[in-house]
Amino acid sequence: MSTRLHLALQQGLTLPEPVSVIGPTPGHDLSMLPGGTQVVQPFKPSHDHFQAQGFDATPRADAPCGSVILFLPRAKALARAMIHQAIQRTGGPIVVDGAKTDGIDSLLKDIRKRVVIEGPISKAHGKIFWFRAGADTFADWAAPQDQSADGYRTAPGVFSADGIDPASALLRKTLPAKLGAKVADLGAGWGYLSAGVLEHDSVTTLHLVEADHTALGCARANVDDPRARFHWADAVTWAAPEPLDAVVMNPPFHTARSADPSLGQGFIASAARNLSRSGSLWMVANRHLPYETTLSETFARVEELAGDNRFKVFHASRPRR
Repeated sequence: MSTRLHLALQQGLTLPEPVSVIGPTPGHDLSMLPGGTQVVQPFKPSHDHFQAQGFDATPRADAPCGSVILFLPRAKALARAMIHQAIQRTGGPIVVDGAKTDGIDSLLKDIRKRVVIEGPISKAHGKIFWFRAGADTFADWAAPQDQSADGYRTAPGVFSADGIDPASALLRKTLPAKLGAKVADLGAGWGYLSAGVLEHDSVTTLHLVEADHTALGCARANVDDPRARFHWADAVTWAAPEPLDAVVMNPPFHTARSADPSLGQGFIASAARNLSRSGSLWMVANRHLPYETTLSETFARVEELAGDNRFKVFHASRPRR
C-alpha cells in the first residue's frame, strides 16, 4: 500500500540531498528514500530500528541538509520546535507528515498563515504537505533555551515537561531511608526521581536509564552528582554492569494513545533480571494498571505500601529466577 510519502513523491515532491528525516517510528516506511538519508530519532528503540536498516541514525542533528521530512509528534510545543529547527537546517523543502489525532490539521492551518503550502495530500486519517521558509519565518516557534519546571531543566515533548509528575512525587517520598549501595532508575526521564534517590547516603552508584535522548540530556543537567551513571538505553533490555541492590521506577504505560500494560510489565521483568537475589523494586503505577499478577510471578514478596485513588506504590523483593 502506498504511504502518504509515496504519494507525495509520485505527485511531484522532489527531495534535494542529503535528506534528513526527523522523528520516524518503525511503522514508517522509508525504503523509497535515497542512500545516505539521515534519520534523527532520539528514542533509542526507534533509533536502533533504523540503524539496523542501514540508515545514518542519530539522536539529534544540527548540520545543514538539502531537505527535511518531519513526522509529527503528539506534543504541540515539540512539533513547533521541530519545524523551527528544520528551517534552520535547510533552504529546501520541509515535508510534514502526520495523523489527524496528532494535530496535523491544526499545524497545517498555522503554517499556511505564514508560507505557501504545497499539497496537502490526505490519506489514512492523516495528511502530508511541504513548504519552504526563510530562517526567521517561524522564529517564535523555537524551543526555549532554558525550559524548566519546579527548578528542574526540562524540554518540549519530554514526559512531565511542565511540572513534577505526581506519581513520581509519591514514590520519592515513600522510598525508605536505606535503599542499598547500587541502584538504578529505569525510565529516569529528566531526573526528578533520581535526584531524590541521591539524597540517600547509602547509595554509592545510581544508574539513570532512559530511552529518550532529550530527557536524558535534561537529567544530566539536573543530576550533578559523581555517583550518577547515565545510560541512553531501552530500560526493557538494559543490562546492569553488576547485580543491583534496588531499582526505582515510574514506568511508561502508553503506546500511541492507548494504555499498554505490557510496557510496565517489561520494566518489571528488567528490574527482576538486574537485581541481586536479595534486591528490591520500588515502583509507582496508575491505580487502574494490572501489574499485581506480573509482580507476584516475578518476585517472591510483593506489597502495596502507599497510594490513593490515582496511584499505587509497590515494594517487591527477592526476584524469582
